[in-house]
Amino acid sequence: MQGRNAPNDAQDRLGAIVHVVDDDADVRDSLRFVLEAEGFGVRTYDGARSLLEALLPPEGCLITDFQMPIIDGLQLQAELAASGTRLPVIMMTAHGEVPLAVRAMKAGAVDFLEKPFRDGQLLEAVRRALEQNRRDLDAAAQAASAAEKLALLTPREAEVLDLVVGGKTNKEVARLLGTSPRTIELHRARLFQKLEADSLPALVHLVLAARHEKGRRPSD
Repeated sequence: MQGRNAPNDAQDRLGAIVHVVDDDADVRDSLRFVLEAEGFGVRTYDGARSLLEALLPPEGCLITDFQMPIIDGLQLQAELAASGTRLPVIMMTAHGEVPLAVRAMKAGAVDFLEKPFRDGQLLEAVRRALEQNRRDLDAAAQAASAAEKLALLTPREAEVLDLVVGGKTNKEVARLLGTSPRTIELHRARLFQKLEADSLPALVHLVLAARHEKGRRPSD
């Protein structure tokens, strides 16, 4: 269930959304006022469970208080990560909770704000988080494209690819696979064509991107 201060659909279409999670209504309203005054789209939630039950777009970031009932900010961050949600997290902490904020950053949070913080600190943290989100989405799109291209390979082409990006020469690949260097040359040419790569470094980058994306997917 979404918090009581839900924005209208027109606002959502403006771009990335800043999701604010805090059990204090005054804090939610204050953050919304500051962020919307700067042109950010904002959604607010009265607790972690409300956010976890919402449908979150991939564009945006999350601001959450650490001290919340039932599910605190660190637990919320862990649940989002386990579900595969990659929104950058900004953790709000009270005085004396900085060690907890450090734990949150080690677990993947991109920033933390120690209360009381200035409006400028909030806005700068949000801008950094949204820039991180943009980079993450760009990388994910490249990885997805790479994975689609790799799926076009035959089993033998995939074998050749693994050995080629591992640094093996055509002669070494041929010896390992029990075929001729000429056959490997043909496989290699098809690899570059299918994967739309114009150089060996480009081929390696494509493979690494696809494998990195596969490694980030949540377990079933």
